[in-house]
Amino acid sequence: MLSSAQKRELITQPRSVERAVTDDPALGPLRLLPGTWISEGRGWNMIALPFETATLDYRLLMNQYNEKLTFNLVDKAVPNRGLTSDHEAQTDQHIVTLDYEQVIDQLIATDSPESTVAGPQGAAIHHEPGLFLHMVDQIAPERMDIGRLATIPHGNAALALGKSARITDFEPTTSIPAVNGLPIGVNQNIGSPYLLPYKFFVDNPFKGIVSDPNFPGFVPTAPHLLLVSAAESLSIKRTTILDLDTTNATGGIHNIPFVERQADATKMHSMFWIHELTDGGLVLQYLQVVILEFFLRFDGSGLLIGWPHVSINTLTKQSDTPLDMLEMATPLAREVG
Repeated sequence: MLSSAQKRELITQPRSVERAVTDDPALGPLRLLPGTWISEGRGWNMIALPFETATLDYRLLMNQYNEKLTFNLVDKAVPNRGLTSDHEAQTDQHIVTLDYEQVIDQLIATDSPESTVAGPQGAAIHHEPGLFLHMVDQIAPERMDIGRLATIPHGNAALALGKSARITDFEPTTSIPAVNGLPIGVNQNIGSPYLLPYKFFVDNPFKGIVSDPNFPGFVPTAPHLLLVSAAESLSIKRTTILDLDTTNATGGIHNIPFVERQADATKMHSMFWIHELTDGGLVLQYLQVVILEFFLRFDGSGLLIGWPHVSINTLTKQSDTPLDMLEMATPLAREVG
């Protein structure tokens, strides 16, 4: 998204780390992200977890959540040094990185079969510091211009790579891909005894704290539909798409040994839609699917069942000014800081 002149200007400047500013051309497809994004009650996720007291040895947890997503610092013209194949010339790459911090609090959760560990209202359920990358040059042959480095307190680190696009014809029902959250590698018949926890939420869609009788709820067989519905209520002028996958090129996920043994996070696909609205506002939507692998399949293949951990949300940009780390810290942390 950078012009040739903008690229030349960027790579001839010294590397710098500074406060990120909205619409900075150096950020390319990430230029609208700096600042603070908020969602209250519009986040939904589902995850299957090993559960020893269950007849099926797993439970399905559904969650409605609040989220704060902050983009704070930009590191410009990060150099990766290299040579041409004949070693006759320098062929460096330059990256612009935008750091982020994602904080998610549980609004309400329900699981099937019911447990005592779903967690209380207001519980912290996710904290993720990371970086979005804009590869300014030297992206051949993969042609991937964006990346995401995510670190998860459970003991996971992910590198997802992909491509960006900017469109004016966003259509919710076709631009947002359909997702089926049923486990991979088992009988897909929802009436199958092994899928009883999923059938429970198909028959009783998870509605969180929403009291509107017309609200369809969050269902595991089509968890993307609430995202589609939210997008249909928006008057969208332009959309920037960030499509990232750990299975692309050199991407991947690394986990600590316990996670690897118990519920191995093997791949992640996330799509972000940055909507520019006709009234000048900005809305960020995402759909993320992480595949966890645990328990052998029943077909004798020796492969593990893949369990989709699906998260969706619609966030509104609250401020172009990122919060300082001190502002984001707890009162105690500020006091002893």
